[in-house]
Parts: sequence; C-alpha cells; structure tokens
Amino acid sequence: MRPILLSSKISIIVLSVTLLSLKCDKPANADAGLTANKTSVAAMITEKQFNDLFPMRDKFYTYAAFIKAVKDLALVKIKVVKRTGNTYQFTRTDKSTGKSTVIRQDEDFDEDWAKKKPDSTYLIDYGSFCAEKDLATNKKELAAFFAQIAHETRHGEDGQYNDGLMYLYENDTSNSYTAPNDVYPAVTGKKYYGRGPMQLSYNGNYGYASDCIFGNKHVLLNNPQLVTGDAVVAFKTAIYFWMTPQALKPSAHDVMIGKWQPNATDKAAGRVPGFGMTINIVNGNVECNQGENNYGMKDRIGFYRHFLQKLGVSDPNCACSCGKMKPY
Repeated sequence: MRPILLSSKISIIVLSVTLLSLKCDKPANADAGLTANKTSVAAMITEKQFNDLFPMRDKFYTYAAFIKAVKDLALVKIKVVKRTGNTYQFTRTDKSTGKSTVIRQDEDFDEDWAKKKPDSTYLIDYGSFCAEKDLATNKKELAAFFAQIAHETRHGEDGQYNDGLMYLYENDTSNSYTAPNDVYPAVTGKKYYGRGPMQLSYNGNYGYASDCIFGNKHVLLNNPQLVTGDAVVAFKTAIYFWMTPQALKPSAHDVMIGKWQPNATDKAAGRVPGFGMTINIVNGNVECNQGENNYGMKDRIGFYRHFLQKLGVSDPNCACSCGKMKPY
C-alpha cells in the first residue's frame, strides 16, 4: 500500500480534500439480533477473539495496543479547510480538553486570491472508527479493516487467513521513500519505507499522520522508526489511514458505513460502495481494474469473508471485487 503524498505546492501527488458527499443513508438492515447502538470496539472483540483472528502475528501486535490506539485516537477530531490553489488549514481538537489547535496553515491560506471561492470543509472524527453505525455495520467495518491490515502484513500461509500482522515493515528497506514536500519535508538520513499494519510510506504521509495523531508533524518525520518501535503508534497510523480521505479518494470508513456515494466520475469508472472500493483506496493502482483473478485482490476478499464469519456477521451484497473499477 502506498498512501497518497501530501504537499501544499510541490509533491508527486497533491492532496485535494474536497467536500465529500456526506449523505447519510439509513444503515443497512442489521443481521438478526444486532440492533443499533454505540458499542465500542473493545466490546465487539475480546483479546481471545483478536488472538484467534491473528494466530501467527508478531508478538509486537497486541490486543492491548490495538484497543489503546482506538481509545486514544477517539479523543481526536481534525477539521480540514481547503481554499483555492490547494491551500489548507488543519485544526486538531482534543476532545478530552476541548482545546482546538491549528496544526497546519499553508502560507497562502489567507491571501485574497485564495479566498475567492467558498471553502470546502471536511471533519474527521477518529472516534467514529467502527463505532458510528449499528452493530452489524460496525462489525463489517472492523472485518474490512482487519482484512486490509492482515493482507498488508501477511506471510507464509496461502489461503489459510491465519498469517496476518506478521510483518512490522516491508521487506525492502533500501529505498528511503522520500519526495519533495513543502509542508512535510523529509529529514536527512531518515527513511520512510512502509511500516506498520497499513505500511505507511513516504515523508508526506508520515508528516500528515503525525499531525493528526500527535498534533506535531515532527514526531514521525524525525522518528519514523516509532511506527515499528511502539505498537500503539503503529495501530494509530493504520486507523489514521482508514479514517482519513486521501486526495480524490474517500476514506475507507465512509465507504464501509455508507456515507460515501459515487459521483458521476466514480460511476463512469465503475466505482461502487462496498469492500471492493476499500481495496481501490488501499492499493487500487496494482490490484483494481485487473479482472477477477488478481491475487492481491482475491486475498483481501478472502480475509474479509474469513473475518466476517469469525465476527458473526454477514455481508452478502459486499461488492467485494474491484476487478472492473478504475483506480484513482
């Protein structure tokens, strides 16, 4: 997985957080016995269940670290405001204190030319991770999240779906994965190769994740190794990626809970709500629009169906394939 790079002026790919459609349809019918509620992630899955889902995991990835990451990030909200010319302001709110802090404001944000068009605004509430809808939908989202991180970190047991969370970082660490970025410049001597459950890569993404998680871009830019040294931080980077829209892509969270609906461009590209769209978000350039026999796509779908069963929920109309979806 290669998340999108972020920069105010210079970048391989420029962030373009648009005001996504936030039409909130009524939740899909819950499976029998599952009713609407605000069940926490910790209440949905026990340590025993977590260990059963990832029996071959590296000891680094613990249930306690995952739950702490969920709870810590639940206290964070990010307000993203975009103005003309791809200029941004990010405001981070600590819900435990109510304090809001501007953590990023591009130098041209208050220029008259940047104010000519109405702002587009998007709110990211990390407390909504697998907790926004009815219990069935929340479990489906959790199964989808687990499927993606399992595939990203799998090794060794084809088709058994027991080998997730085995890798802490990608095999090839020779590439530094740095790119020009005005806002999140690479630190000399640091490498930003894929680390953690979602294989966070590139300095732009480490900086943006650090802004959201810590309220300080320098934490992960200066210390990218924290993602493999602290399991709580590792899981936080995965949740950050899951919850945060990237460039023209919606968040995987919004897809799985039904907030995201395709616009005309998406429809023309074959993009539809469902698990397959989350594959497009995570690794669409490699696995989507390749037909139905792409190994990576099929493995992610297999993990999703495996975890659905383990969590006691079903998704018969999952739109699991991205075989005919054009990547972004």
